[in-house]
Amino acid sequence: MNILIADDDMISAEMVAAVLEEHGYRPHIASDGAGALEHLRTSDTRIAVLDWQMPGLTGPEVCSALRAGAVPRYVYTLLLTARTSQTDVVEGLRAGADDFIGKPFDVAELLLRVNTGRRILSLEGRDMAIMALARLAAARDQETGGHLERVRAYCRAIATELRNTPKYTRQMSEEFVNLIYLTSPLHDVGKLGIPDCVLLKPEKLTDREFQIMKRHTIIGAETLDAAVQQFPDAGFLRMARDIALNHHERWDGSGYPNGIAGEQIPIEARIMAVADVYDACVSKRVYKAGFSHDVARSIVTDGSGKHFDPDVVEAFVRCENEIVRIAGVQRALVGAA
Repeated sequence: MNILIADDDMISAEMVAAVLEEHGYRPHIASDGAGALEHLRTSDTRIAVLDWQMPGLTGPEVCSALRAGAVPRYVYTLLLTARTSQTDVVEGLRAGADDFIGKPFDVAELLLRVNTGRRILSLEGRDMAIMALARLAAARDQETGGHLERVRAYCRAIATELRNTPKYTRQMSEEFVNLIYLTSPLHDVGKLGIPDCVLLKPEKLTDREFQIMKRHTIIGAETLDAAVQQFPDAGFLRMARDIALNHHERWDGSGYPNGIAGEQIPIEARIMAVADVYDACVSKRVYKAGFSHDVARSIVTDGSGKHFDPDVVEAFVRCENEIVRIAGVQRALVGAA
């Protein structure tokens, strides 16, 4: 793995590089902040160890530039510094630094912090695998363009809004919001197990065919639950399973597959239900034109207390402008492609 060390003190930079190279990393050295940004723009380096004080751009200024989009991917940044006061730490974090390494550095600490960055970046591979599987299911269902991206963004917006209410402040942690954004695209992964003659049928399904279609919730949940059993500490798998199983349940108990009601339905599935129905309403399909936002909004609000959790509907209404923005931006991106 490539790692950038940016420090105008070449002796210090070479010492860091020697330690990292000895432990299997491929270090590259830049002598100032501008050189660091140029290297990051033109390479696949994902971890940068930045001296705080450098000519031109300082380490925190390089962090700020990275977080502002100077490089089109996430770079994990560690500030190498003797500045350890609370004020300095806050300044570095505000600039976008991920971690700090004391100067002069301790070899064990350096390796531990770099390895932490490597583990965090490896989560992107998890995210890409989730989206690849979700896209496979969506493509087989001939899903509308951008559906997965929009739905995950709606879920994040609604969950973020719910955090502002006392009832959900503790439950809607930042981790929860991140997880529902990550896992919501897997809501229909069970459709991979539905026969083509049912899944792709252009006409209305018969009662028997609809019973088969409804099994996509169980198939998805069983598939994800097998992964949960193998990796019990993976919270994202449990949330993905609960969404896949329960996103067609209804607040009044009239949904499927188990007919559970109210707060028996996991909150992540109640959020997903609103996001999924809203996007289905505003999206153009082979068999219908897309509804306007106002019509789709009315369908969601009319379903409050019946199909949908009233708290989730209220949160949806409060973040309505964000919902509209997400729908519009995503469609523009899909259309441009």
